[in-house]
Amino acid sequence: MRSGWRSLGAVLVASALLWGAAPATAATAATGDYTCTEGTVPSGTYSTLTIAGMCGVDAGAEIHVTRSLMVLEGAIFDAQSAPAVITVDRNVISATGSMIGLGCQPGFPGNSGHPCATDPEGSSDISVAGNITVNGAIGVFLNGVAVGGNVTVTGGGSDIPWSIKNNTIDRNLTVNGIVEEWIGVMWNRIGGNVTLSDIRMTGLDDAAGTGLNDVFVVRNEIGRNLTCSGLVPGVFGYGNMIARNATGDCAALAG
Repeated sequence: MRSGWRSLGAVLVASALLWGAAPATAATAATGDYTCTEGTVPSGTYSTLTIAGMCGVDAGAEIHVTRSLMVLEGAIFDAQSAPAVITVDRNVISATGSMIGLGCQPGFPGNSGHPCATDPEGSSDISVAGNITVNGAIGVFLNGVAVGGNVTVTGGGSDIPWSIKNNTIDRNLTVNGIVEEWIGVMWNRIGGNVTLSDIRMTGLDDAAGTGLNDVFVVRNEIGRNLTCSGLVPGVFGYGNMIARNATGDCAALAG
């Protein structure tokens, strides 16, 4: 088994303990702007939701953001450890040094899923009408999210495995300029292009016994092109359905 899967499980368990131990920032939620600095975001409808500290969600929470969700520099938003319903009518923006986790769901044969740490059989329902834009994050976990626009992840990285799995992205997915232990782009449905560039892996590949992990690109449905460049040490992929062309480092994934 590759090191990324084991490490990712540890991250999920640790984050679940973290959110369970932290106090909630408010007992009830009122309509309007809301800023979380610690604990869990209460169920409610908010104009904007700002994450300014270490924040999560409770199992069964129902959160509606009529404008945008923002994760500030150095903040953490863990909506991947407990199943919740989150609807964002505009965009999700995550800043430098942040960590963002959206969505969890159980695995099934042929798909590892991303189990909720608090309820391995539970599933989130998370949708973003606009774009998800992440710049310079230390952690990105997007799992089973419905995105009406683009997903763009630029810069950052850490020794925590990243996952972009089981999402439906109506437009484009772009991942550029990260240095990361492991990243998997897997089981997504993407209406436009997928562009992966300047991604350097640092984690060791336990299955191979030597060398570094490749970038994983597995069983995605891509409505247009898959373009890859500067993937170090390389790319591992199979089962992708690409409507147009696969080029660069990912040329072998065509067909």
